[in-house]
Parts: sequence; C-alpha cells; structure tokens
Amino acid sequence: MLRRLLTLLTLTCLFTSIQVSAAPILILGDSLSASYGIDEDKGWVNLLSAKLPEHEIINGSVSGETTAGGLRRLPALLESGKPKLVLIELGGNDGLRGFTPQQLKENLTKIIMLSKETHAHVLLSEVMVPPNYGPRYARMFADVYNQLAEEHEITLMPFFMKDIAIYPELMQRDGIHPNAQAQEQIAEFVQPWVTKSFQ
Repeated sequence: MLRRLLTLLTLTCLFTSIQVSAAPILILGDSLSASYGIDEDKGWVNLLSAKLPEHEIINGSVSGETTAGGLRRLPALLESGKPKLVLIELGGNDGLRGFTPQQLKENLTKIIMLSKETHAHVLLSEVMVPPNYGPRYARMFADVYNQLAEEHEITLMPFFMKDIAIYPELMQRDGIHPNAQAQEQIAEFVQPWVTKSFQ
C-alpha cells in the first residue's frame, strides 16, 4: 500500500512538472514589465506567475529596451526558454526616441515572425506614446499595432497602462512608470489575455 502511494505521488509530481514546463511563457518587454523602480518580486510579471502556476513565466524584459534590442535578444530567449507563448510589450522606447512608425513595424514584424517560426502563440500588447508627441505621430504609432495584429492574425491586447497612467497615485514620480501599487492591477488585466491565448 505504501509503495503504491509513493508511486502515485511520484507520478503526480512528474505530471505536474511536465505540465508546468509544457507551456512556458516569454514576456518580451521594456521597463514597464521589468519592474523598473520597484522590487522585482513585486512586479506584475512575478505576480502573474503566482496566478498561473501551471506555466513557467520567463521575464525577458529589459529597462530601456527598444524593438531593435528585443529583436537582437529574441533568438537566444526562444532557444533557451522554448516558450509556447510570446507576449510582446515593446515600442514605448522607440516612440520616446522618435523612431519612425515604419522602423517600429519592421522590427515588430521580425519579432512576430521569429516567434511564430518556433510554433509559439503570439500576444501583442498595444503600446501608446504620450499625447505631447502630437496626434498624427500618436495615431500612426498606434496604427502599427492594429496593422500587425490583422496582418499576422494574432491577438492584440490593449495597452495595460491606459487605465493606470491617468491616476497619479498609481504612478512613480517620473509619471511614466507604474508604482508597486499598480502591479496587481496590471497582473489581473493581463491574466485573462494570456489564458485565452492557450484556448
């Protein structure tokens, strides 16, 4: 009886391990996903990991990252992590540096295609630039994400900062990055989009 119980426990642990490693998720983002200005364990990616214990979440986010930087790092991340879902949250720093929407689209296109070549699902996060960049640039910038979602038949997740940036109490002093208080809200926002990506 004891031997049977031990065997059952071993198989359960093995099955659980297989389930966890069967669907790794790669978050390819910038400072908004890299816990800039707060403890990493309080960041939304870490909080999301706790909400989705059946998935291994790999945070490939780097503060200050552009789409070009993400593209350079992506092959190694795909090779090492072998993600089944790639959540792309990049473009904000491209906008801050005044890169053209065409450059943004070209880099994101390559990121999407590289991810798809590994048979990973792709979840693209919308990114918006501050209104002081002008309505024309902001519109062209936003259009890139809609075009990519349609052209590559991938899901476009609304920008998770849209309902946070309007509340000063949820932002750090720089007015750009969410504070620790906002992280749980972001994790709750992202979770259903990630879950749907596997359905």
